[in-house]
Amino acid sequence: MNIGKKLWVFPDGDLPPQGDSEPFGHEALMIVNAGNEEAEISMTLLFEEKEPKTGIRLSVPARRVKCFRMDLPLGKEGYRVPFGQFAVLLESSTEIVAVYGRLDRRKDMAYYPVQGYSV
Repeated sequence: MNIGKKLWVFPDGDLPPQGDSEPFGHEALMIVNAGNEEAEISMTLLFEEKEPKTGIRLSVPARRVKCFRMDLPLGKEGYRVPFGQFAVLLESSTEIVAVYGRLDRRKDMAYYPVQGYSV
């Protein structure tokens, strides 16, 4: 079963800095591949003050879900996302469903998804 889209955009990434004993929170990208072939995904990060980071390579096996924590090394290259504002662009070899989530530990803890756009 192929469901989803091949192109996804999440405009509101905002990785929080490290607190005194743990991060103030984290963000994660969850990708569902309901199809019968592995999804090869190219991630691009756009920043306010510097050039984009392109070519971060992710993969999600067929009929699986995979979570990518943005505060941990990403992709086969082990890229570390800098703290602060960014946007995420995903281009997949097959249809996927993606959602971006944020855990905020400042004051009262909350977890919520960030709306994406797909084509």
